[in-house]
Amino acid sequence: MRVFITGASGWIGSAVVPELIGAGHRVVGLARSDASAEALAAAGAEVRRGSLDDLGVLREAAADADGVIHLAFKHDIAFSGDFQGATDADRRAIDTFGDALAGSGRPFVIASGLLGLAPGRLATERDGQSPDPQAPSGGPGGRQDNARATLALTSRDVRSSVVRLPPTVHGDGDNGFMAALIGIAREKGVAGYVGDGSNRWPAVHRSDAAHLFRLALENADAGSTLHAAAEEGVPLRAVAEVFGRRLGVPTASVPPEEAAGHFAWLGGLVGIDGPSSSALTREALGWRPTGPGLLEDLDQGHYFA
Repeated sequence: MRVFITGASGWIGSAVVPELIGAGHRVVGLARSDASAEALAAAGAEVRRGSLDDLGVLREAAADADGVIHLAFKHDIAFSGDFQGATDADRRAIDTFGDALAGSGRPFVIASGLLGLAPGRLATERDGQSPDPQAPSGGPGGRQDNARATLALTSRDVRSSVVRLPPTVHGDGDNGFMAALIGIAREKGVAGYVGDGSNRWPAVHRSDAAHLFRLALENADAGSTLHAAAEEGVPLRAVAEVFGRRLGVPTASVPPEEAAGHFAWLGGLVGIDGPSSSALTREALGWRPTGPGLLEDLDQGHYFA
């Protein structure tokens, strides 16, 4: 299968590319920089230069492909405060891919998120299928709207599916939430957690996430929502305890009202209790994660080198 991938040189994409090539697929990766293009070529992928804003490039690449995996997201814009701008760009790309693939029955897989899907209870693949009338418009909910728009492409004969990712897709080289929290612990001289630290985050190793994207491309039913949760929920206090032990700093509770001050931009996320199940995903696709768990991965030391 000839597969076009956005975000192909990113943290997850750079694991998806060899996963696909190893399974016999041909990969075409979107690259917006020389460095990304060189990395993709070195991995054995064909390079298509452009960005998410080059809708003509996206349309042409999708039309030439047997399937599309859309991983790119403008995180730099989102983290600077313009999350709506990032989700709008994501929606334009999704609509462009939908137009290119309509009537073909070809697979279209996108990445979405798990954190905040069903706070305080175990989220399943059936959650978030319909808009929440009580939810505010814009913000992080915009990515869920984009996921629903992707699934709606089944009505246009696109075999679309959504892979929801945990807040931490961990592994050697990760510069995401775990690395950011470690940086805060170093700066503050304390490994903090919110309240009693019993709130949980789902987690997955990068290699297992990459494997699920391949399974979705090859076999997911049209309209599938899949959860890449290798672990349903890791308590944030247990995470902080590894930080403290590895950094040689104390572990301490941060009152919820002080979370924004202590954790900065992560203050609104680090206290969320968001366990998530992947039981339906495992049953549907036979996905069996084999990578290390989050605490085991943290204890290997590469996050603290």
